[in-house]
Amino acid sequence: MRIVLEVTFRMGGVSYRGHRWEDDALVFEFERLGDAFIQVLSTRKVEEEVEKAPEKVLVELRTKEGGKIFEAGEVDGIYRAVEP
Repeated sequence: MRIVLEVTFRMGGVSYRGHRWEDDALVFEFERLGDAFIQVLSTRKVEEEVEKAPEKVLVELRTKEGGKIFEAGEVDGIYRAVEP
């Protein structure tokens, strides 16, 4: 099954690192580790083949200051999320 995720980040410099399962939640891992970033909205689209439908889709963003996890909602077969 193909999962499509579209995430809007508040700053540039984001790299996609992969995905993992946590119980029935599919977690997409992103990283922003540099010191200076373009402060403009940045959208990333990721497509992954997974073996089952997730109960929910989460986005994990790791930064030098720590990180945050937020949920993506599904609209017309595409999961969408916005960095809080």
